[in-house]
Formats: sequence, C-alpha cells, structure tokens
Amino acid sequence: MTESMEVKKKISSNISRIASEGAGYVDARYYLDDSSETLLLYDGDLEANDTTVESGIGVRVLWEGAWGFAATSDPSCLDACFEKAAMNARTASRLVKVPLSMGAGEAVKGSYATPVEVDPFSVSLQDKLTFLTRLDNDLKEDFILKRMVYVNFQRKKVHFQNSEGSEINKDLVNVFGMIMAMALDSDGEMQRRSMSLYSTGDGTAGWEMVTNPELFSGHAARVRSELAELIKAEPLEYGKRSVILLPGQGHLQVHETIGHPLELDRILGYELSYAGGSFVDLDSFGKLRYGSDKLSVSSYGSIANSPGSFGFDDDGTPERAYRLIDRGILVNALTSRAMVNEANEKAGREVFQQSGGAARATSFYKAPIDRMTNINILPGNDGTEDDIIASTEDGIVVDNPVSWSIGSNREHFHFGCEIAWEVKNGEKTRVLRNPTYQGHTLEFYGSLSAVGDESTWKVELVNNCGKGEPNQVMQIGHGVPVVKFDDVITGERK
Repeated sequence: MTESMEVKKKISSNISRIASEGAGYVDARYYLDDSSETLLLYDGDLEANDTTVESGIGVRVLWEGAWGFAATSDPSCLDACFEKAAMNARTASRLVKVPLSMGAGEAVKGSYATPVEVDPFSVSLQDKLTFLTRLDNDLKEDFILKRMVYVNFQRKKVHFQNSEGSEINKDLVNVFGMIMAMALDSDGEMQRRSMSLYSTGDGTAGWEMVTNPELFSGHAARVRSELAELIKAEPLEYGKRSVILLPGQGHLQVHETIGHPLELDRILGYELSYAGGSFVDLDSFGKLRYGSDKLSVSSYGSIANSPGSFGFDDDGTPERAYRLIDRGILVNALTSRAMVNEANEKAGREVFQQSGGAARATSFYKAPIDRMTNINILPGNDGTEDDIIASTEDGIVVDNPVSWSIGSNREHFHFGCEIAWEVKNGEKTRVLRNPTYQGHTLEFYGSLSAVGDESTWKVELVNNCGKGEPNQVMQIGHGVPVVKFDDVITGERK
C-alpha cells in the first residue's frame, strides 16, 4: 500500500471516530501536492525564480454549532490533528452565539481535473527562460525604460473526504502571465502599458496558454505601440461622459463591486473587522435593482481553462452554474453550506435553496471561506467593440487598472486606468493618459447601456484575490464582455 493510500485510510477511520463521538460534521482535505513556480524577468534579468512545494492535511470538525480546525504537514501526526480539531470545536462551542449547521448532505463521489495539454511543470527551466527572454526582447525599444515579464504556474492535487461519505479527487493546474513596459511621459511621470494572459473559456490550461500568440505571447508589439502613444498623450480632462470598459478593466469592476459584495459571509458580517461589509442584505434578494436590464451575471464553474473552475468546492459541493443577477435584479449570492443555513435561519425564511459551491481554502492549513468562482457578465446583443464605439457620442474607452479605492461596504468606487481612448461622435480619436472614473455602485450599473456580444467576451485570470483573517490569497476567473456606462464622472489621476 502506498503512503497516500495509507493516509486516505487513516483519514476515513478518524472521520468515523470523531463523528461517532458526537460531532455534527467532519471533513478533511489532503493536499498530496501543492506546488507553485514563479519566474520574473526585470529588464531581461532573472529577478525571481521561486518554487514552493507543500503537502498536508486540513481537518474541520463541527461540534454543537462551532467549527474547530487543525492542520498538519506530517502524516504521522494525523490522529493528533483530528483530536486537536475536535478539541478546538468543543472549546468554541462553549462560546458560540450563532450555532452553525451544514444541513442535510448526501455522499458525493467524483473527480475533477483541469484540462492540460502540456504540464507547465514538465517544461525545463531552460526552455521557460529561453521563451520568456524572447518575450522580453520583443518589448525592447529605445524609449522604454523598464520591462517586466512574469509567469506563475500552480498545481494542486487534493483528496477530500467527509462524514457524509463523500470522496472527491481534484487535480488542478493554473497558469498566469503578464508583460509590462514602462516609459516617461512629457511631464516626467512614469507610464505603463501591460497585458495579462487571458482565456477564451475553451481549450486547455497548460504551458500552451503561455506560448499562444492570441492569449499571451503575441502582444508585445501592441504594448510598445500603445505605450509610445501614451507618453505623448494629453491627460484626461474632468467631466461626465460615457465609459467603455474593455475586459482588462471590466473584470476588476466586476470583482470589486459585484463579486465581493455578493459573498454571503461578507453579507452576514464576517468580514467587518478586516475588509468591510456589503450594501446588500438578506432582504435584497429578488428585490434589489442592481443595474439596468442589460446586466446579467452568473457564477459558472464549467469554464474549461479558468482558475475559478475546480469541480467541487471545499465543502464537497459540486460547482454549478446559476444567476447572481438576472436582467438587473439581484437573485442569488456566492454561498457555502453553513452560510446558507445561517442566512435562512437569520431571515426566518428560505432566502437560498442550496449552496452555490463557493467554499474555498487557499491551502491545507487554511479553513474554507466563501470565495468567488467564475463571476461573469453574460454577453449581450449590442455587437462588437466597434459597434459600441459607433453608438457613443462622447466617451472614453479604458483598459487595465493602475489604482483602485473601494467603499467599505462596496457602495462606491474610484478606479485609475493605464490608458484611455477618446470617443467623439462614434469614432475613436486620440489616446489620453492618467484616466480615472468613479461612481456609486447601483447608480453606475443602472447606467449600463451596452453589453458586447460573445466576440468581445474574455475570461480574465486573477491570481491575487485576498480575503479572510488570517489572509488567504485565492485564484479566480471573470468572464467579461466590452461594456458601456453613461454619464460617469471621469478625470485625471493625480
């Protein structure tokens, strides 16, 4: 019997033992492999070559309404780890004011593997550096002062078991990349233009994404050209105008003002001491007009090559597709089993019918919390980017965030972007620098006047979503088309 088989057998026996002692629920996540590799070239020099490899087991015990958690990287300490989780739960149950429940659950048997053509961990370091150096050379030009080429590869092999009889295996691979060029403008201020690896939602998610010219490796000339225009550009003048968000900026708009405020644990107040709350409450669902009729947003776990796709969450709930916002009306939240039951009990009615499969932990030594998956604005019927520009009398097209400031309850926001293109009378005219836009969340989405078709829709890959105490950094995806908002406050970034 292999070591991993022995560990799985011990996990099963310990779950049965702790459950027989009176626990309401027990689960364990066994990370057989949690690997990450980061390569960073800065001005052609290898600035970072970081590799981490971890493995271990995280155990949760629910005892009389209270969670206990413990973790170990030593399989020989597994029995003690279960004991510690149970002891922590018993201790917490003496103090708990809001008893938690996982509700009735069924045994789930299954597996999920990210579709991969070329495992990035199988590619030699020399081959990776040769390729990244070529990308860096493509960015070179006399006026460019700084260049950056970055890639990150992740692999997680996870075995899950719980006291309901669930057994799930996941083999996940994530790939991230960015190129960036920087130069001084006419006022001596540093400007930048960047491009991040994205997904079309189809295909595979291995090394082949990095080498794909459409998704990543073929954009250096465009980045150089746009930066050359940017450093000669005038700053954006203050005024109200239409704002057209490309997916590079639109995904952060969705992330900060739809994704985070719709995490149910945040709505219930669990983030108040760290990251704030939400303007959404339990009475909002089915009633609150979040935006115009053109706004429909989904949580969708079946995008083939996105870090927001993982098959089953860390409660063992299968990922599913469902609407969060339907034609402007808020209808659902990002939920996990315990949070659904707490919310329904608090509301005194059934606000949520089932978990949305959003319980996620970043590693074996962190407990799952409600997280974003793939949060997507669904494509619309307003045509291509050119069609949307043609319908705009006075506006700007913006791309890629530089800065952001968000209200503590996500009720308002202010974003600075890398670049803007002026739009006058249906035509894109000149480049403008230091663009910003701001608004109140509901008013802003209420001004949504155009949503691009499927040809404008991209899945932007996010590698740095922070949440929780202690903090957890999670990977997610946002599928976003080109979108237009009217009568938005805009101006120069100071």
